[in-house]
Amino acid sequence: MATYKPKNILITGAAGFIASHVCNRLIRNYSDYKIVVLDKLDYCSNLKNLLPSKSCPNFKFVKGDIGSADLVNFLLITESIDTIMHFAAQTHVDNSFGNSFEFTKNNIYGTHVLLEACKVTGQIRRFIHVSTDEVYGETDEDAVVGNHEASQLLPTNPYSATKAGAEMLVMAYGRSYGLPVITTRGNNVYGPNQFPEKLIPKFILLAMQGKPLPIHGDGSNVRSYLYCEDVAEAFEVILHKGEVGHVYNIGTKKERRVIDVAKDICKLFSMDPETNIKFVDNRPFNDQRYFLDDQKLKILGWSERTIWEEGLKKTMEWYIQNPDWWGDVTGALLPHPRMLMMPGGRHFDGSEENKSASYASNNSNQTRMVIPVSRTSGSGSPPKSSLKFLIYGRTGWIGGLLGKLCEKQGIPYEYGRGRLEDRSSLLSDIQNVRPTHVFNAAGVTGRPNVDWCESHKTETIRTNVAGTLTLADVCREHNILMVNYATGCIFEYDATHPEHSGIGFTEEDTPNFTGSFYSKTKAMVEELLKEYDNVCTLRVRMPISSDLNNPRNFITKISRYNKVVNIPNSMTVLDELLPISIEMAKRNLRGTWNFTNPGVVSHNEILEMYKSYINPNFTWVNFTLEEQAKVIVAPRSNNEMDASKLKKEFPELLSIKESLVKYVFEPNKKV
Repeated sequence: MATYKPKNILITGAAGFIASHVCNRLIRNYSDYKIVVLDKLDYCSNLKNLLPSKSCPNFKFVKGDIGSADLVNFLLITESIDTIMHFAAQTHVDNSFGNSFEFTKNNIYGTHVLLEACKVTGQIRRFIHVSTDEVYGETDEDAVVGNHEASQLLPTNPYSATKAGAEMLVMAYGRSYGLPVITTRGNNVYGPNQFPEKLIPKFILLAMQGKPLPIHGDGSNVRSYLYCEDVAEAFEVILHKGEVGHVYNIGTKKERRVIDVAKDICKLFSMDPETNIKFVDNRPFNDQRYFLDDQKLKILGWSERTIWEEGLKKTMEWYIQNPDWWGDVTGALLPHPRMLMMPGGRHFDGSEENKSASYASNNSNQTRMVIPVSRTSGSGSPPKSSLKFLIYGRTGWIGGLLGKLCEKQGIPYEYGRGRLEDRSSLLSDIQNVRPTHVFNAAGVTGRPNVDWCESHKTETIRTNVAGTLTLADVCREHNILMVNYATGCIFEYDATHPEHSGIGFTEEDTPNFTGSFYSKTKAMVEELLKEYDNVCTLRVRMPISSDLNNPRNFITKISRYNKVVNIPNSMTVLDELLPISIEMAKRNLRGTWNFTNPGVVSHNEILEMYKSYINPNFTWVNFTLEEQAKVIVAPRSNNEMDASKLKKEFPELLSIKESLVKYVFEPNKKV
């Protein structure tokens, strides 16, 4: 049997689970192979999955969509690609019941674009198409022989139907145009790096949180599971020894009921299955069993190496060591998750993606992590964005800045016309705009300050509580992520979080500041929003921007006061953090986030900077909190917030003092 030796391999979807393990394995074992990864960084992709390959000279990453014919053709030609391993796909069955068109677009149309590019360029020596065991449909419960590669395809859900459709295209291009195609059909895969919408990582993360494990139906459904490294080895064997025109099952004859998987995970965590497993509504159609005949692949020399107990233990240990690998995955851990399938993934902490590179690195000595810049078409019109934002709070400071950022980034957006407390007007906005994301920057803070809320309590409740909840509910009804700009002014220094201690309030801490009615309403609505899995709550504090003429800017405010207190506080530099909030929307991040720059800065420290950079003759006078209380109606919140969760997701985030210098004082420097 002749062994195939590739030179330049394009792996699609390699920031995802299985493909990342295949990519890292090939990089590790074959330094003479050049590996080019193409991935659009959808919600279940993560560039951290490719960290083992990041610094290797034979590795290149390109952010892009397989549905872009121009990009695919460009890569095949400029990178002299001779081999394609096509993993990119939407794969979660639950999602396919709610958004089947997205599966058709990615799984069928995307595959068609790749095949056509192969036909046009005429240089591909291997096209390995990755399919699934689900294309065979349900296996009889009493069957003793599994589906073999020539078995009839009988898909039963929208996901497997699109994979079967893609297979038909692959087969047709092989027969009609002589493309050297190979197809694989695999059992379920588990292991490190897997996005937790899938059964095993979902159960592990829930068990880590002490939460019950939800099982569809009665848990009698049978599945076969292979450890990710064994599957990566299978693809390595198929790449080198697979025969053109053939299909290979990647499977195991060791089957497990879903209920038994849950019990095994409970055992690993010393949990009682009787009290920690709950049964939920079944899927619209949940195949009882998939069973494969894997003899053909074994003839090539592959066999399963990792036993179930060993693989499950390795997987559990990895998730325990990396609990925040995927950020906030609250929505994925629901019994029936409905993830928003929008591009925008997690990024390495380098700045390569900000360079004005096109599809190739300008410096071959640097890590080759390349993200293509937007290009205009021949007619001069920009490419159509897959995003569309609906923003509430047009007349507000943050809402106005968001619109400008969207214009700068080329993201289509519209401001909401409806009032937050009027559900029918919000529904009209959603139907007219058809947004991918909603941003809520509307709310009552009071003019000129929060003291206004003390005498306008019903108006404050109407907008800050009822209105925000109504918008969140409308968005959830339409499966839309809502980014909600909240406040961190719901905490105050206490014995557990003393001033100057460096111990900040975390996202899990219970609000302890009720001095102002404004803060009461914000704490109230934040607690209620936790029941909505489609909301990303961003706690903003004492916002600052480079616009020192804006009366809402914290620096502008205190520079005009006759007297100021001098207390260290966490603060938000909008010039740095608002673009991050847009990126968070693209990444589908959810839950509560302390949306401040790390660290604290005091009033006096800010005014010292103001004096050094802006006005050397500036002077000010301090007064105590007791003295301040005599001239304000409601007490003010002072606290330090722990921004480590945000910093972990965005390692490039500057500390508050660094950010003030870079984004505020240096651009306005007059001294």
